[in-house]
Amino acid sequence: MNKSKPIRLVIVDDHEVVRIGLCAVLNLTPGMKVIGQGGQMEEAKTLCYRLKPDLVLLDIRLPDGSGVDAAREILAKCPKTRVLFLTSFADDHTVLEAILSGAQGYILKDIASEALVRAIRTIYAGQPVIDPRLTKHTMEWLKHVYTEPGQSKRPLLSPQEQRLLPLVAKGLTNKEIAKDLNLSEKTVKNYLANIYSKLNIGRRSQIAAFYAGSFKGSEVRLPMMATRASTG
Repeated sequence: MNKSKPIRLVIVDDHEVVRIGLCAVLNLTPGMKVIGQGGQMEEAKTLCYRLKPDLVLLDIRLPDGSGVDAAREILAKCPKTRVLFLTSFADDHTVLEAILSGAQGYILKDIASEALVRAIRTIYAGQPVIDPRLTKHTMEWLKHVYTEPGQSKRPLLSPQEQRLLPLVAKGLTNKEIAKDLNLSEKTVKNYLANIYSKLNIGRRSQIAAFYAGSFKGSEVRLPMMATRASTG
């Protein structure tokens, strides 16, 4: 991280008081600068396209659309921008959608300011961050998702594919994974291709985000809260 250059941030939340509070905290944090803020999905896209921030803090539910849809479009046009979802929604489906959008982080709004700053710095440094209360539930949902209505449950990923998740999360190369699992590199590449296809993703960091063991609750320490909140 270049200490002489602040992390340039955009904040998008439909509650003005949330934006004001975040701006106050982050602008007073050494090495961070809020360069734009908005309250709607279209504003999020416009701000990011124009300002190309290092990181955008994005709510899931916005008055004119979904933060997940905004994230997909922002990342498609601004690949160097990182997305951190800051929301009150903790249900598995929403978390999974957010991760699949390409976002590098997902944390809940009851986070302490120090933990939020730490999460931003971690993501800016290239490492994903997910609220440790969410990863276990997300993995269980992932492993036992229904294929179609009325069908019996079965894992979305095969046991062989699931074996790759912790190794990818550790940052191992295909060659290292092949050696660890006693497989050929070609087989590892095929398994990864299957994972990308099944999860509709294209980045190793997104695979890491699915694996609960990658986080172990160490990056962000938060108090307990209800599983689902009423506002985004």
